[in-house]
Amino acid sequence: MTSAPLARRLMAILYDSLLVLALMFVGTVPFVAMSGGQQVESSYLPYQQLTLVIIAWAFFAGFWSRSGCTLGMQSWRLRIVDQNGARPRLMASTIRFFAAVLSWLPLGLGFWWQIWDKDKLSWHDRLSGTRLLYFKKTSEPDSTQAS
Repeated sequence: MTSAPLARRLMAILYDSLLVLALMFVGTVPFVAMSGGQQVESSYLPYQQLTLVIIAWAFFAGFWSRSGCTLGMQSWRLRIVDQNGARPRLMASTIRFFAAVLSWLPLGLGFWWQIWDKDKLSWHDRLSGTRLLYFKKTSEPDSTQAS
């Protein structure tokens, strides 16, 4: 296991973004219904926006603290661990989530930072006390060999 390469991180983010977007569509349905099928009324807008943030937080922090990886991360063989090598707790996952948002704000510099970091950590890795690891595929026995 090694630090996760930037390309793998970005591919997992793309995968997870599609999943979160689908959940956000579902989370928006009640607000559209309350607005009579039209654009969400301005009086409901702050509640809708808060709901969308909660959906994204619950997805990421929930997966990270429960299993150490999201579905996208699992597909790319990535896992988040704390400083002791264990799954991060909910508080560390929450800090990581909001720190990741901050990492995106300056054009993703917080993610690109791992290229220059001596430990290959992003800003949100450092701020949350976690690290994203890549687990290489283990070699499987050749099934063509006779027993």
